Amino acid sequence: MHIGQAHLLLSTPSLSVSSANLSFGHLICKKGSQRASEQAEMFLQRGSRLLQRQLRTSQATVRVALGRKGGNGTSSIGVITTAAPATGRWFTESRRLCALKPVLLADIGEGIVECEVIQWFVEPGARVEEFSPLCEVQSDKASVEITSRFTGTVKKLYYEAGEMAKVGKPFVDIDIDIEAGEEAEVPAASAPKQEPQPQQHQQQQQQQQQQEQPPVMASKPKQKGPMATLATPAVRHLSRELGVDIADIDGSGKGGRVLKEDILKFVQGREAAASTSATSATPSSQLHHPPPPDGSAAVQTETRVPLSQTQHMMFKTMTRSLTIPHFLYADEVDFSDLVSLRGRLNKVLARSAGHDDLQPAKLSYLPFIIKAVSLALYQFPILNARVDAGTDAGDRPSVVLRSQHNIGVAMDTPQGLLVPVIKNVGALNIVAIAAELVRLQALAQAGKLTPGDMAGGTITVSNIGNIGGTYLSPVIVEREVAILGIGRMRTVPAFDENDAVVKKHVCNFSWSADHRVVDGATMARAADVVRRVVEEPDVMVMHLR
Repeated sequence: MHIGQAHLLLSTPSLSVSSANLSFGHLICKKGSQRASEQAEMFLQRGSRLLQRQLRTSQATVRVALGRKGGNGTSSIGVITTAAPATGRWFTESRRLCALKPVLLADIGEGIVECEVIQWFVEPGARVEEFSPLCEVQSDKASVEITSRFTGTVKKLYYEAGEMAKVGKPFVDIDIDIEAGEEAEVPAASAPKQEPQPQQHQQQQQQQQQQEQPPVMASKPKQKGPMATLATPAVRHLSRELGVDIADIDGSGKGGRVLKEDILKFVQGREAAASTSATSATPSSQLHHPPPPDGSAAVQTETRVPLSQTQHMMFKTMTRSLTIPHFLYADEVDFSDLVSLRGRLNKVLARSAGHDDLQPAKLSYLPFIIKAVSLALYQFPILNARVDAGTDAGDRPSVVLRSQHNIGVAMDTPQGLLVPVIKNVGALNIVAIAAELVRLQALAQAGKLTPGDMAGGTITVSNIGNIGGTYLSPVIVEREVAILGIGRMRTVPAFDENDAVVKKHVCNFSWSADHRVVDGATMARAADVVRRVVEEPDVMVMHLR
C-alpha cells in the first residue's frame, strides 16, 4: 500500500485571504487518491468561518505529491517540492461580499419619459447609505431629488449633469453590500514569519490593489463642503446668468448650501478685483478719455445656446398645443365694484393678521377671477373637458367632462413659465384660493414644485397684466379646451347711467378655445357669465360653498 502526502489547494469565489501558497496541513491518504478526495469534500463542508480562521493562521507553504512506484516494482515514497501550478487559484482578502446593481430611474410623474440631471451628490467610489440623496433631476417643470434604495459603493454614473436621463433605464451602478462582516486582521506581533512569495502572486496582489482603488474623476472640481453644489434651481439659474461656477462658491447655508446672497457677494468681489486690476494696468493718460458712444463698444456675435429643461418642455408642449384649432374671443370687464370690495376685505384681513398661519396677508384680484371661472364651468362643463380623439381608426372622437375644477395658473419664475394647478376650486372660498396661490407661488420661485402640483389641470388662467399688455392671444394647454388671458387693468373715463363722467377700472379678458368642440356662441355665453360675476361680486358671495 502506498502512503503519500496530499496537498490540497482550495479555491472558492466567496472566500479569499491575501497570502501565498497556503495549505490546510497534511492529509494522510491510506486508501489512495479516492480517500483523499472524500476527506477534501468533508473539509469543504465545514463552512466559510472555519476556513477563514485556518487560512489566516497558516503562512507556510507545503508542496506534497502522491508517492510514485519505483522502477523495480517496489513501492516507494517520493516527495516532490515543486512550485505551485500556474493555473491554481489563490485566496485573497476581501472586505465584504458585494453585488453590482444597476439602479433604474423610476417614473416620477404621469407621462414622463425623460428628465434632466441637474446635479449629482455622489461620484464613482463614494459610499452611500439607503435613502441618502444621489442626484437631483428636473422633469415636467418640477425638480425632484432621487435617493438611493441600497447601501453600498457607487461604481458608475450613466449621465453627466445637464444630460437627459431616460425613465426606466439605469442611471447609476451601486456595489451593494451582501454581508456586512467586520474585517478581522491578524495582529502583527502574533503573525508568523512569512516566506518569500512567488513572483506570479505578487503580480496578482498588485492588480488587486489597483482594482480596489476607486476611480478618480479628473474633470470634477474639488468640492468645498459636503453640499458645496447643493442649491435651489433658482440659485443655479442665477449663477448661469451671471456666468459663475457654483462649485467655486463657499456656501453660507446649512451644510455649505449655496444661497443667492453668496452668488451676489461672489460676483461683487470678482467685479471689484477686476476693476482694481484694470485700473492698475491702465496708463494714466488713458484714464481721462471719455467713454465711447452707447453701442459702439458692444460687439454682437452669433451664438448657439441649448434650451434649458424648462424651455425644452415648453417647446414640446406648445408644439403639440398648436395642432389644436384655436379661436379667440375678447371682452372688456369693469372692475370698479371689485376694487371697492377687495379694499374692504383687505382691511379685515389686516386686523386679523397673525391669528391664522394659513390666511394670506392680503387678497389680489386673481382669486376672484379664478372663482368666477369656476362658477361659469358649472353652467358650461364643455369648457372643463378634454378631447379624446380615439386611438383606433374606427373609434369616434369623444369629449370627457371632468368632475372637478382644477384650474392651472401660469406663473413667471426664474426657471421660466410654470403652470401649477389649484385643485377642486369649486369647493374653495376666496381666502382658501388666495392661500393656495401664495403657497404655489413660493414653491415656484424656489423651484420646489412637485409633479403633483403641476398635474391634473382642466382649464388655465394666465395673468399677463401684472407684467404689462392689454390684449393677448393665449395658447391652449394640451389636454384642455380653453384658456383665459388677463390683461393689464386700466383707469378710464366713462359715462354712468346719468350721463355723468366717472372713473372706471377696466380690464380685458382674452379667451382661446378649441374650435373642434367649442363654438363661438358657447364661448361668448361662458365669457359673459365670468364678466357678470366679476362686475357684480355680490353674486359671487351668494354662490360660495
